[in-house]
Amino acid sequence: MWHGDQLDLDAYLAHLGYEGDRAPTLETLRALHRAHVLTVRWDNLDAFLRGSVSLDLADIQDKLIRRGRGGYCFEHILLYAAALERLGFTFTGVSGRIRMGTDKILPATHAMLLVTVDGRRWLSDIGFGASPLDVIELTDGNEPVIDGRRFLLRRTEITPGADGWVLHHRDAGGGWTARHTFTENPQYPADYRVGNHFIATSSHSPFVSRPFVQRIRPERTDQLDGLTWTTTAATSLSPDEERLLEPAELPKVLADTFGQDLPDAEAELLVERTERAERAR
Repeated sequence: MWHGDQLDLDAYLAHLGYEGDRAPTLETLRALHRAHVLTVRWDNLDAFLRGSVSLDLADIQDKLIRRGRGGYCFEHILLYAAALERLGFTFTGVSGRIRMGTDKILPATHAMLLVTVDGRRWLSDIGFGASPLDVIELTDGNEPVIDGRRFLLRRTEITPGADGWVLHHRDAGGGWTARHTFTENPQYPADYRVGNHFIATSSHSPFVSRPFVQRIRPERTDQLDGLTWTTTAATSLSPDEERLLEPAELPKVLADTFGQDLPDAEAELLVERTERAERAR
């Protein structure tokens, strides 16, 4: 189903720096989730620069593991799911609608996994960019604090006539902001290819109009949205620093802060494409 037989599991675990037990236990799941979020980079650069993102597992492995590049949720989840399948975990793919405070009903273009271990279900959301650094048990009202970051998971009506789940995080005002909603309707690699096509190619997709890069660490989160670079401490509810970059600064910032050392040709394309996007605003 998830092409785990095509995954170089040893290479994936080595990339994560994971040397622990490989039994499908909660301890293993939590360790893999954390290692993936902290290690595997997140960006939309292929969608922004080329309008094309491959979801073939061989291409994902080459990009995210061998070349150490970043990708977005569909790439992350297919790599991660292949690893969990190889390790013997029981899980279901699901799709979510990004909210980030809006009440608009957006397309279901965020991919996650629901993993069952010893009869308990856990949300493993490793492809959000600023993802939780741990799995979150799928129980209504669950309010975990993960590395100083507060989350709230609620079961409620998420669109008219449809019940599901909402994951919230603390906002700058001390209240709760809805990150995304999701149902438990099973999703498969074929479903993710549909969402990926929209995100990578549609003029309505935010990912084709600007670079968007995120990196989370235990103590802080860095985000690049177009030319705006923000840094937020784990215990802060709003950015501690905000800087407006010039397009020519992007390659160095990506390398130094986001761990994305682009080849010269790709760095030049990023600067050129960003300059063009800024002129079109």
